[in-house]
Amino acid sequence: MLHTRTTPAERRRRFREQLASGRLLKMPGAINPYSARLIEETGFDAAYLSGAVLAADLGLPDIGLTTSVEIAARAQQVTRVTDLPVLVDADTGFGEPMNAARTLQLMEDAGLAGLHLEDQVNPKRCGHLDGKTVVPRADMARRVRAAADARRDPDFLLMARTDARAVEGLDAAIDRAKAYVDAGADAIFPEALADEAEFAAFRKAVDVSLLANMTEFGKGPLLDAATLEDLGYNIALYPVTLFRLAMGAIEDGLRTLAARGTQESLLPRMQTRSRLYEVLGYADYATFDAGVLDFTLPPGD
Repeated sequence: MLHTRTTPAERRRRFREQLASGRLLKMPGAINPYSARLIEETGFDAAYLSGAVLAADLGLPDIGLTTSVEIAARAQQVTRVTDLPVLVDADTGFGEPMNAARTLQLMEDAGLAGLHLEDQVNPKRCGHLDGKTVVPRADMARRVRAAADARRDPDFLLMARTDARAVEGLDAAIDRAKAYVDAGADAIFPEALADEAEFAAFRKAVDVSLLANMTEFGKGPLLDAATLEDLGYNIALYPVTLFRLAMGAIEDGLRTLAARGTQESLLPRMQTRSRLYEVLGYADYATFDAGVLDFTLPPGD
């Protein structure tokens, strides 16, 4: 049956080991549990849950309107079906430091391998839009410290994201990253770096694991995996790629259906029924069900 065969603790230890390996982990963003299964089948190292994707899936903009409980519920649905470590976008922690602490524990309970918190004000904005505002460095450090102190599994990864590059400049973003590590962050997510030189400067200055956000249509360049590995980054993140691909295909399909009155020309672009059943493991469910139906109790005394 389609479910994880590993425990959250095992996935968290594996994620830590992967980050310590020195190689680049490629991490696409899942749009639902099914796509997380496809990410695993394709051979990727880990999966991601983007706050922007989760908001869009609910028909909301990425401005902090989702709640920690909504995010945790979707996360649990995803971690149930994949053996990959899953990292989640926890926005600003959904409130004050105590809210960030509760958020971390909710995400632990959801079976995730880690989360990242960011230093924007509430309500936040997409990291690649203009007009962002960041909280004072000390306020974010308290946010990180609260989450670190609330952690029950020491292998659960606490990553801090800084959006300060676009607001205060590169040097300030690096200083903030160092302060967040001192406050308890295990890894850093420098958002919206402008070019390869800035990625290199961040790597030179910060000695914990670093995530490179390779989101499309953003402020920074789309560096390939070989380049990021040469730069010494630990994670290449593709947060919204699958969502954009899927929604683009859906829009094209709807236009074709509306214009032609039939989906026949779209059939070559569709996943087949047999492939759908293969991914979902229909045969395994049938075997399981048959075993239950055939079960009989031994004779009583």
